Amino acid sequence: MPKASVLVVEDESIVSKDIQYSLKKLGYEVVGSASTGVKAVELALDLKPNVILMDIMLKGDMSGIEASAKIKEALNIPVIFLTAYADEKTLEKAKVTEPYAYIIKPFKEIDLHTSIEMALYKHGKELEVLKERDLLYNIVESQDSKDFIFVKSNSRLVKIYNKDIYFVEALKDYVVINTLNNRYTIHSTMKEIEKKLEGRHFLRVHRSFIVSLNKIDTIEQPNIILEDDKRVIPIGGSYKEELVNRINLI
Repeated sequence: MPKASVLVVEDESIVSKDIQYSLKKLGYEVVGSASTGVKAVELALDLKPNVILMDIMLKGDMSGIEASAKIKEALNIPVIFLTAYADEKTLEKAKVTEPYAYIIKPFKEIDLHTSIEMALYKHGKELEVLKERDLLYNIVESQDSKDFIFVKSNSRLVKIYNKDIYFVEALKDYVVINTLNNRYTIHSTMKEIEKKLEGRHFLRVHRSFIVSLNKIDTIEQPNIILEDDKRVIPIGGSYKEELVNRINLI
């Protein structure tokens, strides 16, 4: 198994050398080191390491937080922040760049090893999810028919006919597509699913729900009651007008 490559960004020379020594001792490959934010961005773009150890408080015009943000714009590389400053203000600024971990100075080799391995594992899983989602969307986009979609379930791509979908529900970073007898949980957003179902007799009626207009049994404000399983779906205030416009009201 190839060694994970690491870029070290630390403006204290002695600390940087100590980190590099520990990394090599732990079996990682140190592909480069930088003492400024500008150099960190340059090396990241050039070397494309597997992970970056980034000191938050760098000398010069660009902080570690700013350097991390610039790297994130161009590359999908996990960044672990090194800091001796754990105050709330600094952490709030750092959180915006979504680092994979924080290591508080001074730290032990075990802290370094654990944080890197967890970051690499988490990043690897995220890449798998993105690859699977892209595959699914490519398949869906290539369909000539608008009668069905594909979803990933238990490592299989399952065809679901639109006529069988009752509603879609948002659950944090996932959405659940509900048929009468099955639920399919996928890593996506309501906005993405809404786009995929656009023009297929589906309507978003709440920030957390999309329903099939064909499956509505009754509407009892402020709820929709679906056919068969009589599931109750709330109607969001900002979605009422569009719902009225879409149903055949006489």
